[in-house]
Amino acid sequence: MRLFIAVNFNEQTKKELLSIQNELRQYIYNGRFTTPENLHLTLVFLGECDDKQTDLLKSIIDNIKFEPFVIYMNRVGRFKRDDGDLWWVGVQDNNRLTKLYNDLTDKLKYSSFKVEKRKYKPHITIGRKIVTDKEPWSITPFSEDIISIELMKSEQINGVLKYTVIHKM
Repeated sequence: MRLFIAVNFNEQTKKELLSIQNELRQYIYNGRFTTPENLHLTLVFLGECDDKQTDLLKSIIDNIKFEPFVIYMNRVGRFKRDDGDLWWVGVQDNNRLTKLYNDLTDKLKYSSFKVEKRKYKPHITIGRKIVTDKEPWSITPFSEDIISIELMKSEQINGVLKYTVIHKM
């Protein structure tokens, strides 16, 4: 199974993200947008995992300790790509989110999972392969309460990308 650990959003946050997508949609020549049900904040991407690894991941998630906290989304940006850019909504720097990420990656590394070495840049992907002349912009900040993390499965079903929660802390 292709897995990742994420934070999923409440309906109000999804509504805000869809509004930002709709604003960007007015300026694009090409690209595709993340479906509402797939909007999330990735904490750690794990890739292909077998059943034994999946059970270990569930145990790691169950043993992560954190108190609920709030994150704020405050800007729209992009990662440049040759075939169209990846557009995202950025998360304001947050010590509690960084600590959660570090705790997770430390436990994953200790359990022999491969974790990306690049610096964590929390963002919500809203579109891929976007071709536009629009420049990134600031937005009025909005928040989401982080009360749980989830182990997610990513799969293609009839050509459609679907994310499914397989374990929740």
